[in-house]
Amino acid sequence: MALSTPSTAVTTTPHHLPKLFHSHSSLSAITFLAKPSRISLAPISKWRTNVSFFPAFLNKYKDAKSIKQELLDAIAPLDRGAEASPEDQQTIDQIVQKLEAANPTMEPLKSPLLDGKWELIYTTSQSILQTKRPKFLRSRVNYQAINVDTLRAQNMESFPTFNQVTADLTPVNARKVAVKFDYFKILGLIPVKVPDTARGSLEITYLDEELRVSRGDKGNLFVLRMIDPSYRVPV
Repeated sequence: MALSTPSTAVTTTPHHLPKLFHSHSSLSAITFLAKPSRISLAPISKWRTNVSFFPAFLNKYKDAKSIKQELLDAIAPLDRGAEASPEDQQTIDQIVQKLEAANPTMEPLKSPLLDGKWELIYTTSQSILQTKRPKFLRSRVNYQAINVDTLRAQNMESFPTFNQVTADLTPVNARKVAVKFDYFKILGLIPVKVPDTARGSLEITYLDEELRVSRGDKGNLFVLRMIDPSYRVPV
């Protein structure tokens, strides 16, 4: 949900919306010969090396943790994406795809992890980054809040604009929501009704207690980090 362009869907999502295990053993590794007394024990050591003593979800968590750090390191010098070159954007997208493959929350729109206030730390949306404005007129920080029980979302800009926009969310499936913007607040104070055509959609492709990744209907990528899980969006 781009604040400056409400028709651009930004991150959002909720709880009743539209935010592994593996082990195997191979008994065939023990070869039973014609006489029981001649059981071959040699393959047992090989069988043991093939047994997984750690559930696959632990490996998945470890993978996600290392990929998250790789992503944070890559976006750190890019001013939330404003300084990203096409090559940088491609690199970030490749890392994000790896993270999406390790997503621990298979139905993010049903997860309580989605609730609260998130800080946008990277996006490819030029309208949100306000790259056409002089740097001193751009919002320093952008936030997005979601409450799954009310199906409400809110985008907020910090100094110097303090603009806000709120929206209703409609579940599409366990990962995707339709977004309908309703009110825009100039300087965070003056409400202005948003045209009915201000709509979009957003798909959450990664969610844990710290990080959220979403992809908008315009092809933009959004990476956010949780800062306040108790925040409530105005109804």
